[in-house]
Amino acid sequence: MKQKFSTKWIGSRQPRKQRKYRANAPLHLRHKFLSVNLAKDLRTKYSKRNIPIVKGDKVKIMKGEFKSKTGKISIVSNYKLKVAIEGIQKTKKDGTKVNVYFDPSNIQIQELNLEDQKRLQILQRKTPEKKIKKLPKTETKLKDKADSESKTSEGDKK
Repeated sequence: MKQKFSTKWIGSRQPRKQRKYRANAPLHLRHKFLSVNLAKDLRTKYSKRNIPIVKGDKVKIMKGEFKSKTGKISIVSNYKLKVAIEGIQKTKKDGTKVNVYFDPSNIQIQELNLEDQKRLQILQRKTPEKKIKKLPKTETKLKDKADSESKTSEGDKK
């Protein structure tokens, strides 16, 4: 099997091809695989569902042994596609403590680290004004006619 990463790959239902895509992806794309969903209040504030995780974000664990614990992100590993959280460690049999790495799908961002200017631009890129639904052409024509009729009736009253 070819080891080179394909930029033309669109998608496949075959798990082996999905694994190959993730395994051979360059680091700038691997960072996007580390996207984590936002808490509901952050979703409404920034009108985004998820964002790539950065060191310093405060997160909540949603699944697993450490469910409902919160902490700051201490390590983001693009190579492993996992993250470690401060204060969440396991003790080995010899007594040493080891970081526990979590999959990004099992955590949720509670507070964002907004020190990076590029990250601020990403969040401000999608504003609620852009989410206004446009009416179909027929409805806008009817609305324009109704507005023009109301203006002419107002002019007649004066």
